Amino acid sequence: MHINEWWGLVERARAAVGDRADDRELADDPLPEALVDVLAGLEPAEIVDFYVKYVEVEDSAYQYSLCMAAYLIEGSYSNDGFRDFRGGLILLGRDTFSRAVENPDFLADLPTVTRMSREEGGWIGYECVSYLISDAYQRIQGETDSLDTAVETALRGMARPDKPRGEEWNWDPEDEEQMRRRLPRLAALFFD
Repeated sequence: MHINEWWGLVERARAAVGDRADDRELADDPLPEALVDVLAGLEPAEIVDFYVKYVEVEDSAYQYSLCMAAYLIEGSYSNDGFRDFRGGLILLGRDTFSRAVENPDFLADLPTVTRMSREEGGWIGYECVSYLISDAYQRIQGETDSLDTAVETALRGMARPDKPRGEEWNWDPEDEEQMRRRLPRLAALFFD
């Protein structure tokens, strides 16, 4: 699956829910189900391709600076928390995702992040986008074992990062000076 087609599917789900596409905290968050609906319109092999591309896209955001941005925004930098954050970034769409990967400090521009910094609610991370892909496959195939096998086989031949890319940071998430130096706009939101 070409990356433009892949992002086009994400954008179709986002368009279906309109102005409710950017906040995962909503009790009745419509975006996950909208993505399942879009993916359920694909052939099983296309869902496998979508899943493999999802892993590639998520891996492209596996970097130190984005992990620390996730800590500032959501307060956790565990492996699971960072994976959820990257999944949530994907759900924010191609433009936001690409800009955040290029410069994580860009996230200070997002209204949801601003609300979060003021403790007015909002959330970016989404636990396990992969579950949504499996749900779509389950809907059309009645099972997910064949999806799991196909994805496992495809990923076996793929080079995947074993640690975040980029310059390693001093992993003290409470180091305000480092945060202000490396992520000045986000630090200003969350420390001031």
